[in-house]
Amino acid sequence: QVQLVESGGGSVQAAGSLRLYCAASGATNARRYMAWFRQAPGKEREGVAEIDTSGGTTYYTGSVKGRFTISQDDAKNTVSLQMHTLKPEDTAMYYCAATKWILYHSPLDSNDYRYWGQGTQVTVSA
Repeated sequence: QVQLVESGGGSVQAAGSLRLYCAASGATNARRYMAWFRQAPGKEREGVAEIDTSGGTTYYTGSVKGRFTISQDDAKNTVSLQMHTLKPEDTAMYYCAATKWILYHSPLDSNDYRYWGQGTQVTVSA
């Protein structure tokens, strides 16, 4: 069993920055991949960034490349999402997710993710 707790959300003006945190507990092998997803009202859930915790390979959706950075702190069992140059369209509930190693895992495929946090709200005003 894996527990995920997000923090760090809030309200910021466009072009500002925020850092989200995901505190993870539970079996390490059950959280080989960790990712951030987001969902805005009336829109489908979208994968934002993913990290393979064994080796640190990362993957980003196109709209956040160059602005967002996902990273891990093994000592603190935390995955962070540093967000810069925020835009109003980044406004959403952000969720941390984790899953075990999967042979044919596609980056940011939400169907592969088994464990989810409760989410943290990010609001970007123009």
